[in-house]
Amino acid sequence: MKNKRVPKKAEPTIIPRPDHTVSRDEISKNALKVLYRLRKSGFQAFLVGGGVRDVLLGLHPKDFDIATDAHPEEVRSLFANGRLIGRRFRLAHVRFGRDVIEVATFRAAADGSEKDADVSHDHEGRILRDNVYGSIDEDVWRRDFTCNALYYNIADFSIWDYVGGLEDLKKRRLVLIGDPDKRLREDPVRMLRAVRFAAKLDFTIDKSVE
Repeated sequence: MKNKRVPKKAEPTIIPRPDHTVSRDEISKNALKVLYRLRKSGFQAFLVGGGVRDVLLGLHPKDFDIATDAHPEEVRSLFANGRLIGRRFRLAHVRFGRDVIEVATFRAAADGSEKDADVSHDHEGRILRDNVYGSIDEDVWRRDFTCNALYYNIADFSIWDYVGGLEDLKKRRLVLIGDPDKRLREDPVRMLRAVRFAAKLDFTIDKSVE
């Protein structure tokens, strides 16, 4: 079965602060420092992934990931405690003692254009390298599950939902973004993550993933 939530011109549903439960009190002070500095420096800055998901579920996440339009080198230049990691997936880590805030630049969807020279796959379709940067409405299609693709905007404390992640979260179901066959070929570990998330969060796995 194919998942119909495939890339097209993305228009997010924006949930204003009064209509969701993500509070800055639930976000680590260090993550907030990074978000605020990126924003103050003129960049977009969003909390994304498991941190947003878990706060919405009433849990208390320890890890917070940030997505931004700042390139890794720009992130590093803003933080004396920042360093770049990874060759396959270039990221910035901002360290506060043992606390590490991961900052990733928005990724673009691979479309076969010249810029895709920085995306490489093996013969089975697995992604070996992905350093093509883009915008937030491209980045969402590179995420794994809809519930992990909710973006918390530090500019106005709203949540941006491109793929129905909030509804899937309420129904406690794991849904892959895009074509399931292609996404699982890109990263076979996603299936293991689905099983782990389902067990940990008491979610069901959407039939398109099975």
